[in-house]
Amino acid sequence: MAGLNVSLSFFLATCALCEAARRASKALLPAGAYAGFAREAAGAAQLAACCLETQMLVELGPWAGGFGPDLLLTLVFLLSLVHGATLDGASANPAVALQEFLMAEASLPSTLLKLVAQGLGMQAAHALTRRCWAWELSDLHLLQSLMAAHCSPALRTSVPRGTLVEGACAFFFHWALLCLRHWPPGHRVPAMALLVTVMAYTAGPYTSAFFNPALAACVTFQCSGHTWLEYAQVYWLGPLTGMVLAVLLHQGRLPRLFQRNLLYRQKSKFRTPKGKLTSGSEDARTAAEGSGQELGRDTVVAAAPLLSRPAQ
Repeated sequence: MAGLNVSLSFFLATCALCEAARRASKALLPAGAYAGFAREAAGAAQLAACCLETQMLVELGPWAGGFGPDLLLTLVFLLSLVHGATLDGASANPAVALQEFLMAEASLPSTLLKLVAQGLGMQAAHALTRRCWAWELSDLHLLQSLMAAHCSPALRTSVPRGTLVEGACAFFFHWALLCLRHWPPGHRVPAMALLVTVMAYTAGPYTSAFFNPALAACVTFQCSGHTWLEYAQVYWLGPLTGMVLAVLLHQGRLPRLFQRNLLYRQKSKFRTPKGKLTSGSEDARTAAEGSGQELGRDTVVAAAPLLSRPAQ
């Protein structure tokens, strides 16, 4: 259990340092710079470092530490809760940033700035995590440090099937984001954490269930076994396609590109009565029209003396 305690301490230290960076940048930087760059960079670094440590536990824990899948899934759920509660609105996911752009909720410059911040944050976390492993604070870190140059790929199935799996995970993830975005955080964060845990359980043996292009590039693109283009097809094309389908099916259109609804007919606010009018309703309408004409005539007659009266 010493290796697990070291990993738990690593998670705690990572979240504490990233939270300190968020608070410092929020106090020192303008609101736009914090929301567009610093918050995304800190969130991406936190997510990448925790994912790298979790990936190490998944690969080495079962045979070197005696960790079962129940413990690892519990860690995934708890870390998802922590990320949802502490990222302060940062997505730390290029697919989510592009989703906001397609929803016309973010401009192109702010989206590009978020993508740059996410890439830099994850690359910094990758370098710092490897440096921490080199300290060999536990047997698991020692093994990981020795095996770092020969990492095993996260893609453990064919490229077409992996693309389908990542696309399906991204579709359900973004669909849930769109459906639950108006929920209070106390309900939305646990629901999303549960969804991420379920997808990690079902899709983890095939692709590790990243559905995050920057995170996948940080964790597995440098591993041997597949070419860069194959990794890009699975971990970039798949999640982005799933995200576009989720937005299209949820909204019926891509608001950034199309104004009219492409899939669903919009119901009119005013309903036209169907069928012919009955005799009673025709009589009522005739009486109403007659009374309206008489009212108009009386109004004109009453106003005539005022119009014809000379000014005194």
